[in-house]
Amino acid sequence: MHLRRTILLATLLATATFLTPASAETVNLTFLLTNDIYNMENDTGRGGFARLNAVVKAERAKGGNVIYAHAGDLISPALLSGLDQGEHTIALTNLAPPDIFTPGNHEFDFGEQVFRKRMSEAKFPLFAANMRDRNDQPLQGFKDSEIRDFAGLKVGIVGLTADDSPVKSGPGDNLVFAPTFETALAKAKELKAAGADLIVAVAHAKRELDLRLYESGVFDIILSGDDHDLALLYDGHTVLAESMTEANYVTAIDVRADVTEKDGKRSVTWWPDFRVIDTAEVTPDPETQARIDAYKKELDEDLSVVIGTSSEPLDSRKAILRTQEAAIGNLVADALRAQTQADIAIVNGGGIRGNKQYPAGTQLTRRDILSELPFGNRTVKLTVTGDMIKAALENGVSDVANAAGRFPQVSGLSFTADLMRPVGQRVDNVMIAGKPLDPAATYTLATNDYMAGGGDGYTALEAGTSLLGARDGRLMANDVMAYITAQKTVAPKVEGRIGLRM
Repeated sequence: MHLRRTILLATLLATATFLTPASAETVNLTFLLTNDIYNMENDTGRGGFARLNAVVKAERAKGGNVIYAHAGDLISPALLSGLDQGEHTIALTNLAPPDIFTPGNHEFDFGEQVFRKRMSEAKFPLFAANMRDRNDQPLQGFKDSEIRDFAGLKVGIVGLTADDSPVKSGPGDNLVFAPTFETALAKAKELKAAGADLIVAVAHAKRELDLRLYESGVFDIILSGDDHDLALLYDGHTVLAESMTEANYVTAIDVRADVTEKDGKRSVTWWPDFRVIDTAEVTPDPETQARIDAYKKELDEDLSVVIGTSSEPLDSRKAILRTQEAAIGNLVADALRAQTQADIAIVNGGGIRGNKQYPAGTQLTRRDILSELPFGNRTVKLTVTGDMIKAALENGVSDVANAAGRFPQVSGLSFTADLMRPVGQRVDNVMIAGKPLDPAATYTLATNDYMAGGGDGYTALEAGTSLLGARDGRLMANDVMAYITAQKTVAPKVEGRIGLRM
């Protein structure tokens, strides 16, 4: 009996020497996401850089594995950015630097050279797999992707900048943007082949593109910006998250990953938990707040100067300016037309950004105008044909359903549009100086340099003859301030310049 037990035990031991024991490791990792933060601080009791940085520092202080991702739109638009071209936002972000940053379209608002300068000041990793210079080379300081190892868990990260930046902003001709979706799939394939366990995309992309990435099944986690909403999707396979705007909320995704290797085969199973951090409940970071207070003190005296009064209420909320005639849109367009003595003016509603309501009798300050017109755009004057004006207006009402920034605010003309008609066939009854638009006639148009260069889809204006170009044009904000100062009291109203049929 003892002999049988001895033989059995010896057999089991011999067999065990030919088997590879399974090894297992559990790794905990937190993804932290912010996006689209422009203003130093808000007056709503939540958001702003001091609260955002407090969240980041607190998460890192826990001592675990953290990947803090910023999905773009940082240096513009904001009140102070109109003066320092976003220098302060980089400095504030450097106080609690992201682990990955991918540019949004607003990083290009001041042109290529300012973009490059601001990015050179960043003390955090920059990613943009779908952006190259005109020689098809990556930009200095930028990566396409990388794999980071967390106690054996290999996380592949790809960064994707806004591929619609040439339409929505002003990157110039030296930067080339490849399609986000196709680039993302190719980079994900490379990361998988290199051994990544989780594939993470950090993208500045509109929701339609987010959903294409989500439904592709290629990515484990997609951290996005651009849409300004709080979004969280999870189908048991892929996570898609976006953290609203202005750091009002910060999304935390806590991942538990079990990494197992047996007989040379590696398997990873993971599960996410979600925390949506309302920054109204966060104490601002003292270091960041002190820097913000210093910025505010330097600028407060100049920006608080009253330049005039509006006897009528003004509404610069996004939902108004991008879907209908707005009194403040009329004010801005009237100012550009008056300052250039043009026949008409067209400005894009998305270029007016204060997102604020002003009651009748409000004393308007420099701060108000710079808050409304933060991009540093210049006023230009063009000679255009009636056909070009019609095409520009068609573009302006082509995406009203999505409240696109191209919606036109006008001066010196009126028109109607039937939004039930096909795009490109919506505009009619265009009137200039009380007469129907003549397609073959020429008119002078005041607009901004962004639209004149084809921005927001206004490609029809690119063929206009320049009478006052961007090099010699004044800042739009300065033209508006000068107009209000000269008038002392302005009284813009919604008066039927734009009539929409739905």
